[in-house]
Amino acid sequence: MRVRTVLLTAAGLFLLALGVVGAFLPVLPTTPFVLAGAGCLSGTPKLRARIVQIPFFRDYIESYEKRSGLPRKTVVQSLVFLWGMLLLTMFHSGRLWLILLLMVVGICVTAHILTMAKPRP
Repeated sequence: MRVRTVLLTAAGLFLLALGVVGAFLPVLPTTPFVLAGAGCLSGTPKLRARIVQIPFFRDYIESYEKRSGLPRKTVVQSLVFLWGMLLLTMFHSGRLWLILLLMVVGICVTAHILTMAKPRP
């Protein structure tokens, strides 16, 4: 295996791991990491095929490849989890600067999710 393929495979697996973490942390966007990870794994078709068999990754990758947007259920779950965690953090922090920062992050991530949710021609 060439050095480039090994580095891309390692980067792809790392990005997929960040995508999984992003599913639980509202400030890390899941979709870009999963898609970038899948792109990095294009040099190893067998590994990419195995990754696409995992339902968590398959939903993101197939929606992107088919340009069908994100399912409504995914959008709703993402936004509810995002704002739930942000509001919980805001409530417990009590610091104005942190509340404002989290509001900006929440608005940006919400815009990103809603943009990704739209089907593309």
